[in-house]
Amino acid sequence: MASRPSHLDPRLLRVFVAVAEELHFTRAAARLHLAQQALSRDVRRLERELGAELFVRTTRQVTLTADGDRLLPLARATLAAQDALLAAFDEPRPLLVDLNSPGLVTGRRVLHRARELAADCELMARYESGLTGAAAELVAGRLDASFGRFAGLGPALRDRLDGQPVRFEPMAIVLPDDHRLAGADAVPLAELAGETVYAGAGNPRTPEWTDLAHHLFEGRGIAVAPPLPLAVGDEEFQRIMAKTQTPVLAVEDFPAMPRTVVRPLIDPVPWSLVSLVWRKGLVHRGLTALRRAAAELAEAEGWLRRPVEGWIPAIDLEIIGPHK
Repeated sequence: MASRPSHLDPRLLRVFVAVAEELHFTRAAARLHLAQQALSRDVRRLERELGAELFVRTTRQVTLTADGDRLLPLARATLAAQDALLAAFDEPRPLLVDLNSPGLVTGRRVLHRARELAADCELMARYESGLTGAAAELVAGRLDASFGRFAGLGPALRDRLDGQPVRFEPMAIVLPDDHRLAGADAVPLAELAGETVYAGAGNPRTPEWTDLAHHLFEGRGIAVAPPLPLAVGDEEFQRIMAKTQTPVLAVEDFPAMPRTVVRPLIDPVPWSLVSLVWRKGLVHRGLTALRRAAAELAEAEGWLRRPVEGWIPAIDLEIIGPHK
């Protein structure tokens, strides 16, 4: 092979073996409970790291190259050794899963399904209130998985984490119930011109969301609200929002707060891409269940069906790859 990598992620070898055995990318993705785009991306990454082409792909078939034939028995032996090692140290411990906030639906539904799939594992919910805050805990080993805008993390953090796209979520605006737009069924973005909207500015746990707001509001005459007192917990956040009467950028399933209404944004509909994120190299049956649950729900409910119309930042689309 053309190069000798110093380290290979066993997950990439597992993807390679599945494709090599199925000789079909769609069947291999289903076997591993992955989106096909993610599987194809992992194959390309392995080929880059090895400096070798492993498959010949045509519109009709997939076959192994000579390098692929050479790698297959080595990959199987490596994975068998890894499985044996993990089985020898298979002491169950809880998988700590951050859901950001108790009221957000996507992470909660994935966790519920994962608990059904791995009933013998303990998956414990945590609430870090933002992916950037959770990411620091993931890297430090104090947290195992989280949900949020993976593209909004800094490159140094993303390099130490893995992510699986889960859902395109339509975005919304939370308005005081006496706001001039509160009576509308949906709020065109143009109607927010001149408004100041809270999007987590100054909160060290949520800069990925503030970054998304800056992208969305640019050129539309909408201002990002300056930092407000840092509220820890849902009750304190609701109190601060009620006190300031500031509109809040959110997603459509944002939990109701007293004396507010949640209205979808339109013209265009802005979408937020939510990913499941975990520490690179983490092996845990609970994580396997989480990934499978996310893939099942995305497939069953069309969560990753790329919106034909609307607004999505280009950097977020790079996470999921080209439209298939």
